[in-house]
Amino acid sequence: MSVRTTVKSIQDLMRQDSGVDGDAQRISQLCWMFFLKIIDDQDQELELIQPGYESPIPDEFQWRNWAADREGDTGDTLLAFINSEMFPALKALPNAGSQGSRARVVRSVFEDAYNYMKSGHLLRQVVNKIDEVDFNDLSERQHFGDIYEQILNDLQSAGNAGEYYTPRAVTAFMVDRIDPHPGEVLFDPACGTGGFLTCALRHMRDRYVKRAEDEQTMQAALRAVEKKPLPHMLAVTNMLLHGVEDPSFLRHDNTLARPYISWGQSDRVDIVLTNPPFGGREEDGIESNFPAHFRTRETADLFLALIIRLLKTDGRAAVVLPDGSLFGEGVKTRLKEHLMEECNLHTIVRLPNSVFKPYASIGTNLLFFEKGAPTRDIWFYEHQVPVGQKAYSMTRPIRIEHFQPCIDWWGGKNREGREETPQAWRVTAEAVKARGYNLDIKNPHAVADDHGDPAELLETLNAAEGETARLRDQLKAILAEALAR
Repeated sequence: MSVRTTVKSIQDLMRQDSGVDGDAQRISQLCWMFFLKIIDDQDQELELIQPGYESPIPDEFQWRNWAADREGDTGDTLLAFINSEMFPALKALPNAGSQGSRARVVRSVFEDAYNYMKSGHLLRQVVNKIDEVDFNDLSERQHFGDIYEQILNDLQSAGNAGEYYTPRAVTAFMVDRIDPHPGEVLFDPACGTGGFLTCALRHMRDRYVKRAEDEQTMQAALRAVEKKPLPHMLAVTNMLLHGVEDPSFLRHDNTLARPYISWGQSDRVDIVLTNPPFGGREEDGIESNFPAHFRTRETADLFLALIIRLLKTDGRAAVVLPDGSLFGEGVKTRLKEHLMEECNLHTIVRLPNSVFKPYASIGTNLLFFEKGAPTRDIWFYEHQVPVGQKAYSMTRPIRIEHFQPCIDWWGGKNREGREETPQAWRVTAEAVKARGYNLDIKNPHAVADDHGDPAELLETLNAAEGETARLRDQLKAILAEALAR
């Protein structure tokens, strides 16, 4: 049976269980089970190649010892084992010992995990299906990785859970333009389900990882934080699935809860790749962690302030921000001024409103900047929906090849050779300052739609309204005559 067929049959089984309500719960349930299977497969491989390696999971809770037996416990016995023994034990794993960091990963996943399934018989069937996937088989793991991406994509229809998912074409494009190398410290302060991290891993493995030492150097330089439990669990599982041996670098925390001034030189990073939550508000008190002139409860603004601080000199960033961050005033103006003084904001790629549908239908932008020199010129590039397509949608989403015109235009390593085109234009920093740091600059090459002569349009409207009034009076007369009979 193919991996895709296996996953579909698992989802069908879970839909029969009265305890699993909706996409978000089903995905959460799938995640902790996949996590245990993946980490156990990885543990067995490490036991073979690393003398003395011991799994952080106690023997009785390792997948191989309770789940792999297809004729093992089922029904109420299985439910009691999972709910009363395994979950409490994994939530309380100690940090000490040779596998302390790996134990922290397991504990962090299970701290907010929950077994939603109420039927132990259905649960056994799901366990048996998951056991069919061998995550040490490279081809199966890669195939499952594609399916896992689709599972994450399904979050877009799970209420507000879509905020955790950035279209993979967007993350792949941003990573390609930033071009991370092994050893460069790469940070995503609001990593969601880990999309930027997985794209960065693929990018570096395809281009730069040639030896085992390169792989170790790459993994050791990853940093990430996720505030919410479900995406954190999904992200950790995603890291294991993508061959990361120790995903303890991915912390379950709120990046903004740490005082701004406490981020020192040792915390500086080479690269920031992120899509910070926007449109949301932080809880009371978070803004007090920031300097008075940056204080706001708008999450995206606080993240932008922190990203500028966290970058090393010559560090580079690619950040997704909504249109509101470009034209907003007050704190937003001060942030944009600070950004342009501290960093070279060299490129803004403007995306159509439909890229993030159905979660969000507002305009978004990809900001690319480098710290260490002030901004002199900003290049804007207007990404357009493919010809013959009105908008992006869940059935016709944005794909990486849709970014190819922008990649072709981008220029060399230092962006030399750029030219103005119908989709690209340059604006000086002085012009932006004269606009009060309003970066919501429309494409000057776009031809405005010709809606006709205003006087003629008004005359047509008046005539239509007159005809409407005449028909209304006629209808009233007909009704009055009918009622009088």
